[in-house]
Amino acid sequence: MIEIDGSFGEGGGQIVRTAVALSAVTGKSVHITKIRQGRPKPGLAAQHARAITALAGICDARTSGVEPGSSEIAFTPGDIRGGRHRVEIGTAGSVTLLMQCLLPALLRADVPSSLQIQGGTDVQWAPTVDYFKNVFLPALSSFGAKVSLEVLQRGYYPRGQGEVLLHVEPVRLKAGHQEGRAYETGQSTQSIVQGVSHCSNLPEHVAARQADSAAQALQQEGFSARITQQVLRLSSMGSGITLWSGCKGASSLGKRGLPAEKVGRRAAEELIMELKSRATADVHLADQLIPYLALAGGSYTVREISLHAKTNIWTAGHFLDARIETKEEKGIFRIESVLQD
Repeated sequence: MIEIDGSFGEGGGQIVRTAVALSAVTGKSVHITKIRQGRPKPGLAAQHARAITALAGICDARTSGVEPGSSEIAFTPGDIRGGRHRVEIGTAGSVTLLMQCLLPALLRADVPSSLQIQGGTDVQWAPTVDYFKNVFLPALSSFGAKVSLEVLQRGYYPRGQGEVLLHVEPVRLKAGHQEGRAYETGQSTQSIVQGVSHCSNLPEHVAARQADSAAQALQQEGFSARITQQVLRLSSMGSGITLWSGCKGASSLGKRGLPAEKVGRRAAEELIMELKSRATADVHLADQLIPYLALAGGSYTVREISLHAKTNIWTAGHFLDARIETKEEKGIFRIESVLQD
């Protein structure tokens, strides 16, 4: 039984999701204590418990302590089953965080899988569904993964009710190396940034203002943008924008009292900072790829090593023999996995 201190490093739900995901893949039982100990509401949140329960169903796991508020769980995996699965998170729990938890196991399933999830697609403290589809999944393909995502309906806080459909082909992962180059501004051929700006139960000019503000900020730095707009009528009010180019992305969500122009500009400024770096992956992608780096090997560069990345490296080290190294190279950091013989 592998013992994990859930308060280590970033100390959030990520440790739990990564630990149970790698438990399912490696077949090693795990016991996690002090879950989210430093958070205002310690213990498992409802969406964490739902993700663990869903994963347990996919890999026929025995569990204990999996309920909201629990500070300690045990997870003993069995055989991974592909096929058709459906998960209803409830309210606006993040569909992307749940997919992060289940995806490593589904890649090792006996047959192809389809996973339909209901929950929040664009919520705080989680990758947006557009980032997951347009940045994370293309990056994951460098490890040999064949995964596609259909966004059936968006879902905002507090009611959620978004719907996505994930298709996963079983595969033996290979070492993934992110390729990229530094973007240079001021040249005749500009780098193209793509994006989507959306809103629900708000005037359509909200999506337009978010998009226009982001495009202007990008153009001022020498990047041209193609940002589509979506004006929706869903069960919850909300808005947001996601921008991406290659293995780099950024997003910003609207909230009461925050002008639409500032929402768009925030996303643009974050992406500009990433695009000006010589790194091949953005800061958030770098920590999301750690489990696959540990499983299959590979390397990529990032402008800084986040606490999330450090925590994921520490967690993965409990399950796998791969040695993940980080070293600075001319102002950026290389994250590299060396699989042990």
